[in-house]
Amino acid sequence: MPPAKMTMAQAINTALRDAMTADDQVVVFGEDVGQLGGVFRVTDGLHRDFGEARCFDTPLAESGIVGLAVGMAMNGMRPVVEMQFDAFAYPAFEQIASHVAKLGNRTRGRLRLPMVIRIPYAGGIGGVEHHCDSSEAYYAHTPGLTVVTPATNADAYGLLRAAIDSPDPVVFLEPKKRYFAKEEVDVAEAVPPIGRAIVRKPGRDATLIAYGPSVPVALAAAEQAATEGRDLGVVDLRSIVPFDDDTVCAEVRRTGRAVVIAEAPGFASVASEIAARVSERCFHHLEAPVRRVTGFDVPYPAPKLEHHFLPGTDRILDAVDTLQWQDSWEVTA
Repeated sequence: MPPAKMTMAQAINTALRDAMTADDQVVVFGEDVGQLGGVFRVTDGLHRDFGEARCFDTPLAESGIVGLAVGMAMNGMRPVVEMQFDAFAYPAFEQIASHVAKLGNRTRGRLRLPMVIRIPYAGGIGGVEHHCDSSEAYYAHTPGLTVVTPATNADAYGLLRAAIDSPDPVVFLEPKKRYFAKEEVDVAEAVPPIGRAIVRKPGRDATLIAYGPSVPVALAAAEQAATEGRDLGVVDLRSIVPFDDDTVCAEVRRTGRAVVIAEAPGFASVASEIAARVSERCFHHLEAPVRRVTGFDVPYPAPKLEHHFLPGTDRILDAVDTLQWQDSWEVTA
């Protein structure tokens, strides 16, 4: 199939469809994913084409959805479940932390759980709390889970195929504000390995480290910085767990300056972990402390306020300006 323009929602739909075609043990279920095709239409047409046994609706009971997936995976199936919105998964967190994440270790590897929990997450759609949470820290902090979040439509396709093929559970975080952005996707391209970051833009002066919905914002900030004479690089993590220290640290050691960007509140966050790892591994190469640009430590705000809450290009460039540049010292002197 030649490369084609499609939205991220269509790329994910194509990945589900191709995985279900390739393996009849792949099943898709969740709230409204059947005849409706999901609230974001990500599962559109799967119920029609694969039938009630392979794509079906569930009651409004997230804990039950994940519990059912655990039982299916224990018995050789490959369930892919959808949490309708990010914070809707909180009632299922006990299942995820106590069973999904631990069964492999609890059985010393004799029992694997090949299952995917798809979660539309983060903000930028004019939603409210429970519809725009960035909940990645909860999953990243839970040993036994792989945590993936694509920023591009091609990665959404490739990483989801890799997640479904994984013998172990994967939390697949989908940046919902990217669902309807169109990009070219070549489904014949090699699937990117989970756990490998990518340098979206090389830079000379500082490195912006981002993932999921923050990657396009970081690229926009780098483009704006270029007009002001600063050459910023952008690293897209693609996978939060496992974390690609090699790619991130290679870029930071080259530039000597780093800013981590994420929508989630900053305290005890994935951004904090990244800043700590970079500081520990790159300390003797750093020209300035690692900075973080994140959401604020408050519940997700009302739609009219979310543009203040979400990291934007101005806040990113303000952080870059604090990275102890030599021209700043000269001005101060």
